[in-house]
Amino acid sequence: MFIISLTYKTSLENVERYIPGHNLFLQKYYDSGQFIASGRKEPRTGGIIIANAQSMNEAEQIISEDPFYIHQIAEYEITEFIPTKYNENFKIFIED
Repeated sequence: MFIISLTYKTSLENVERYIPGHNLFLQKYYDSGQFIASGRKEPRTGGIIIANAQSMNEAEQIISEDPFYIHQIAEYEITEFIPTKYNENFKIFIED
């Protein structure tokens, strides 16, 4: 499991231009079951994605498709973690 933290490198006005493409990117990975949750940071300096990927390489490959990445709108910090304690409702994302 990975926490992907995006930090904007440009103005919000420029970010807004790429939101539609970014949303399509997000939906692709929600549809595949690899994205669990996402949303903007408050204050609005970027966003967070919680992803279920098999490896850091796979997480990096997924991010490389994001229009925010392609157009250098955001920089990314990817943190891998292994859930060891979680709410029972979250179990579906943990077990194979």
